[in-house]
Amino acid sequence: MVKRKKKIKVKKIPLLIAFIALILITTNFIPKTTKKTVVESKKEAKEEVKTSKVSLVMVGDALLHGSVYRDAYKDGRYDFSNQLEFIKPIIQNYDLAFYNQETILGGTELGLSDYPTFNSPWEFGDNMLDIGFNIVNLATNHTMDRGEKAILKSCEYWNQKKDTVLFAGSYCNEKDRDEIKIFEKNGIKYTMLSYTYGTNGIKVPEGKEYLVNLYSDEKAKEDIEKVRDKVDLLLVSMHWGIEYQTEPTAEQKREAEYLSNLGADIIIGTHPHIIEPVTYIDDTLVIYSLGNFISAQSTNSDYNTMVELMTTIDIVKETKNKKSTIKLENLNNELLYNYYTKGSGKWYNFKVIPFSQMNTNYNSDYKRLYDKYSKVVKMYDESIPVKEAA
Repeated sequence: MVKRKKKIKVKKIPLLIAFIALILITTNFIPKTTKKTVVESKKEAKEEVKTSKVSLVMVGDALLHGSVYRDAYKDGRYDFSNQLEFIKPIIQNYDLAFYNQETILGGTELGLSDYPTFNSPWEFGDNMLDIGFNIVNLATNHTMDRGEKAILKSCEYWNQKKDTVLFAGSYCNEKDRDEIKIFEKNGIKYTMLSYTYGTNGIKVPEGKEYLVNLYSDEKAKEDIEKVRDKVDLLLVSMHWGIEYQTEPTAEQKREAEYLSNLGADIIIGTHPHIIEPVTYIDDTLVIYSLGNFISAQSTNSDYNTMVELMTTIDIVKETKNKKSTIKLENLNNELLYNYYTKGSGKWYNFKVIPFSQMNTNYNSDYKRLYDKYSKVVKMYDESIPVKEAA
């Protein structure tokens, strides 16, 4: 019996040692590891999502007829600031601001000119940039109106602004055409590609295709593939469609679908001179036509070239685990009115007026116009917002 007791004791000693060791390991090591893991998890949670945002406003065609720039001529100089006084405080609220320079800014040295072959003063560009515009389309059907010499003067003007203004669509050499400029705001990298359907039958000189970007599926694909992975936000300006037609053509819709599939975030349509619908194709915002911004167009029906669109949106970048996504948020639209006075054989007192500031002095029927053209904006999607008129 004694021997048996001793044998049992021998078996219990290692078991006891193992039990004590397990307690020591559990109490001394596991809690420390757990505490460290919790601290690290909290740190990761804090760093998990980083959010940045830019705001964008877009308006349409700066179509500078003679009446517009003559109205701006005072004391021996061109000053368009009075024409832009209503729009200025709105534009200044946005990080990014786009407009379409429909008529080329060849400057006064070449001689200013009206329809059908336009040339406009540099001072208009100065006034637009002064109020906050910093993204400009230069590819339009009027880019070749005054030939290569006007494009060279336009390049001279815009190249002075190249560090602060993103402009695209017309260039003075192949190198500038192929070098897609990338800007950054609030941690969001962005660029714009610009194309026009044509140049009113004026031939682009052979070997100088860089003077104006003519659209082709192949060229757009090449450009987008070159830059898509280098930017967060890709804008594509499309000068397309049929003038004075409210509904987009089948070709506009096809091109919008194609550009969306290639990765465009926002497609900005110009050229028809009137408003066309706003919609989404998957995650791509498509503005088929913003209409005019400022002009003296008389070719209109029920003020369709005078009622215009201003579209605004926020671009939100979320970075999580070193991967970024872009979301378009807070879409809104507001109708604008291109007011002017007619009398004594001339047009004058031009103003661009948001419908939220309209009254019957500018147009006695503006509320009916609001209802009519808001429906155009919502043609494809009733949920698209349009700010109320005054």
